[in-house]
Amino acid sequence: MTDRGDGPIGSLPEHLLVEILTRLPTHEWVQISCVSKHWASMFRGEYLWQTAIARKWPSAGFRKRWPGPIPRGSARRRFQALYVSENLVPSGGEIDELVGHTYLYLKEQLERVAVPPSSILHGTIIDQFIACGRTGEKAHELASNIWIAVIDNLEENQQTFMLLKHLAQEGDFFLPFPYSRSYKVLWRVFDKLFTDFRDCFNGADYHEALAGAKSRFQPVPSSWLGH
Repeated sequence: MTDRGDGPIGSLPEHLLVEILTRLPTHEWVQISCVSKHWASMFRGEYLWQTAIARKWPSAGFRKRWPGPIPRGSARRRFQALYVSENLVPSGGEIDELVGHTYLYLKEQLERVAVPPSSILHGTIIDQFIACGRTGEKAHELASNIWIAVIDNLEENQQTFMLLKHLAQEGDFFLPFPYSRSYKVLWRVFDKLFTDFRDCFNGADYHEALAGAKSRFQPVPSSWLGH
């Protein structure tokens, strides 16, 4: 990494440089930020991300902050949330920034060393959507979609295997709708365990997990059977 970008482009005014960089493919930005210390500082700042948001999602700049426990955060955080809403969480063709922020919040909580109980996380998400005017039914639907999207996009490693096992083994919390756990999400947890992580089980753990699945779902898919 050098102090300034080499060549004529390195001497451009910062606002023009930002205009150029934000037109480049998003997947190249990490590599681009390593060209020079000056470019790296631009990617750490707010102006580049604000420009990128205005270019890609023009109406997002007019949205007000919302009440509730999940904040909107920096311009970089907002860009990540908008990208998630557009590409990772199904929302009927709409780009909902709050959905993206909720996805990021849940993913970060699940990656902690001490993961909070899923009932607490689910309740926080429900409260956030209700505070922003969603009905209980809509809040539950959005929360379920976000849970499934996060679970589907976790890395396939031992940490994820232990997390899914933990979620599968959590006791049932008898909470009123919409705070009750989604069976659609729990099904996805077991499905990931018995398909993507089958080889991580030892015999005893597999049969314990399968017994837990059978106590909740009948019949269980044939793809879950056999170890």
